[in-house]
Amino acid sequence: MDTNLERAVTATLILPRSAAAASHDPCAEIGGLAFAAGAKVVDSLEQRLSVPYVRTGFGRGKVQEMKERLEASDSKLLIVDFDLSPSQGRNLEKDLGVRVVDRTELILDIFATRARTRQSILQVALAQSEYMKTRLRRMWTHLERLEGAIGTRGPGETQLETDRRLVDKKITDLKRRLKVIELRSEHRAVSRLDPNTISLVGYTNAGKSTLLSALTGADAWVADQLFATLDTQVRYWTLKDKRVLMLADTVGFVRDLPHHLVASFHATLEETLHADLLLHVCDASHPDLALQIKSVEEVLKALQCDNRPTLLVMNKVDQISSEERMMLRAEYPDAAFLSAHSGDGLEKLDVVLSQRLDDWSLCFNVRVPASAGKLLANLQRVSKVEAPHYDGELWCARLTLPPRHWAILQPILEAEGGEWSLVSKPVSY
Repeated sequence: MDTNLERAVTATLILPRSAAAASHDPCAEIGGLAFAAGAKVVDSLEQRLSVPYVRTGFGRGKVQEMKERLEASDSKLLIVDFDLSPSQGRNLEKDLGVRVVDRTELILDIFATRARTRQSILQVALAQSEYMKTRLRRMWTHLERLEGAIGTRGPGETQLETDRRLVDKKITDLKRRLKVIELRSEHRAVSRLDPNTISLVGYTNAGKSTLLSALTGADAWVADQLFATLDTQVRYWTLKDKRVLMLADTVGFVRDLPHHLVASFHATLEETLHADLLLHVCDASHPDLALQIKSVEEVLKALQCDNRPTLLVMNKVDQISSEERMMLRAEYPDAAFLSAHSGDGLEKLDVVLSQRLDDWSLCFNVRVPASAGKLLANLQRVSKVEAPHYDGELWCARLTLPPRHWAILQPILEAEGGEWSLVSKPVSY
């Protein structure tokens, strides 16, 4: 372990009916987030309460225990696994004499270090500004003390010289700039004739990037840590039936993902919002599998894309026993089971996905003038083509394609003098 990493103690507050209460190891995720942010967790503690204490969130005795453990481990950072109010954060820092970073601050810090594109950088800046707006007093204090430390990196460091009016102005400007990007992306998504778009969604570290690499053969950054992927990566994947898909790998989700962070990354998740099909990738070996599935479904609902056609993919099945695999198959009978690492189950995924594409696609018999070269190329690029042949000057075939593609191509086909007849409508869409 790198000795230059910042030493930290984590504290988890477990409330009734919270996600942490349902977890097999309530402290594990905040430890993983801390590691992803570049901290060395040297100690952790937890407290179960019916409701948080108003002053600090934790009880007085637990705060004293925190102070003792911080001193014993020579740590200057406490990472709290829930969102502190501004006053709770100030009181904890005053009582402990160290910096205190809550869950949202930590996630924002990770995003600040991982953002690469202009869009994601703007989104991180917006999310940080929204979060810091009500916390300027406390943020300024520890920013002056330790500039550039965990929980303070990115646009937060520029807030030392600002007041609330300037922060509001910055938020307004960032929202305007992101809205332009989002409208542009939405227009492209609706009007373009790209191949079918399949979006990989799932809990962070479920193996989405590994699956992207395994299916497409393209390089993607793979790391055994939370939020290894932040910017959307798109690669082409050709199925056995020759259909070409656009496979989009998006940022992973976590439980209790801050709502304003989801809103800020609305444009980054544009591929998810307009995808023809979602592959919900899960870590089948994780003890909190059901909790992670529920957390992802909640985020998808917040994004208003929970009605998208979805295929559940149980990844990392090579890490569980045959008995555990049988139990999961009984619980999730419609899921695809595979290991992106070993390649087991990838061919079956190809078959299952091809069938799903057929289920929510339209099927037509078409007759197109052979002279309409551009139209023919577009039809063949986005469709599954069966029994193609020429009848004099007409190109004839049976095509299976998504409704959104047909909405674009139908008027062009009719304008070119082509003919079509419907064979079947989508089974589900």
